[in-house]
Amino acid sequence: MSVTDSVSVFAEGTFEEQVQELVNYLVRTQSDEERAASIRPFQEALTTAEGQKSLSEDEERRKKIFSMIISAIKGLGRGQEKEIEGFFNLIYAHLFSLFSPSSPEAKQLTDTLLKVISSAPSDQTSIKYRILSNLFNALPRNSSLRLSVYNTILDIAVADNSINALHLSRSNVETWLEEWEVSSEDKSAFLQHIVDAYAKSSQPIKSYDYSILYVRSLPPTSEAAKDASIRVIASALRIPSIFEFDALFKLDAIVANKDHELFALLQVFLNDGLSEFKAWETSHPGALGQHDLDRAQLERKIRLLTLASLGFKNIGTNLSYTKIAEAIQVDVSEVEKWVIDVIRAGLLSGKLSQNTQTLHIIRSTARSFEREQWQALEQRLLAWKSGLSSVLDVVASAKRQGGHVSQTVTAVAA
Repeated sequence: MSVTDSVSVFAEGTFEEQVQELVNYLVRTQSDEERAASIRPFQEALTTAEGQKSLSEDEERRKKIFSMIISAIKGLGRGQEKEIEGFFNLIYAHLFSLFSPSSPEAKQLTDTLLKVISSAPSDQTSIKYRILSNLFNALPRNSSLRLSVYNTILDIAVADNSINALHLSRSNVETWLEEWEVSSEDKSAFLQHIVDAYAKSSQPIKSYDYSILYVRSLPPTSEAAKDASIRVIASALRIPSIFEFDALFKLDAIVANKDHELFALLQVFLNDGLSEFKAWETSHPGALGQHDLDRAQLERKIRLLTLASLGFKNIGTNLSYTKIAEAIQVDVSEVEKWVIDVIRAGLLSGKLSQNTQTLHIIRSTARSFEREQWQALEQRLLAWKSGLSSVLDVVASAKRQGGHVSQTVTAVAA
């Protein structure tokens, strides 16, 4: 959540004067009779009896009066947005001047405020975001209360279908989790909340990205990690635009599930082709339906990955339609359609030639980057180096010949 330009309406005056302003805001929509009844307890609390400490010297009495104000807040009010924002800014100022943000009292009062703010009508969503943003930024960066505030913001965003308005980024989330003084369990729960928020907002790719962070946050051998890692694998296979699986094998929780049927399927998509996929499906009947995986979509993905791998092995060369058709198990007449599909997916770049029935490979993506891929890269670099040396030799030779001609011309002129 970015820093906002907070507006304070009730910024001056003594504690008594500010309390009166706050109370007047709370009762502004009430009838005269109701207003008098609502104000009376505060007037009595503000009155200093003979022999009693003054309010400026009596912190406990100020805390009690402030708690009374919090209890009286039933909504955001119906003033202009600047008035609403100013009211809550003053509330925050007193809250964190009277109570340490790490105290149980501050948490209780903050939770009460969050319930009031989140339950406000949907037509006040914009001001809800603003006053919650102000509260988030008013808290110390390491405060555990920031977690509660942002959870509330997420809930509002999901309910209002406006999660993109938060401009949430992984770098922000990772920074917050390092700063907040909360338990590992709370950090994991927060990540799961983000995963669910994006899933409910029909943004599966962002949900998947945060799922990986969530899995990393869990003890690798825990039941929670086991369940989460299987869901991550299923999501990676299910989402049509995800073709990168190598990173998943670097997650301890994923590797800990190496005996699970989906782990074996993930290995197929990392290393193998359509034949291995069909063999896996035969040996695991009903598994696709159990994990909400679509066979046709998986076959498309494994064909595109197979074609990309074939292209990576043949960068700079021409692949025949026949070889491509054989690799992805389609008719030769379908090759161009599949090549266009793999190019659109960003896995390969090349040029089709209908005349020669070939695909010239310009660039292609490797499914993983292990020893074999490093060796292939080394061979290409050596070939490039050799070609560059030849070019330099030609240039040097041309320079020498140019110098000889220049000397000859000079001698003739003399």
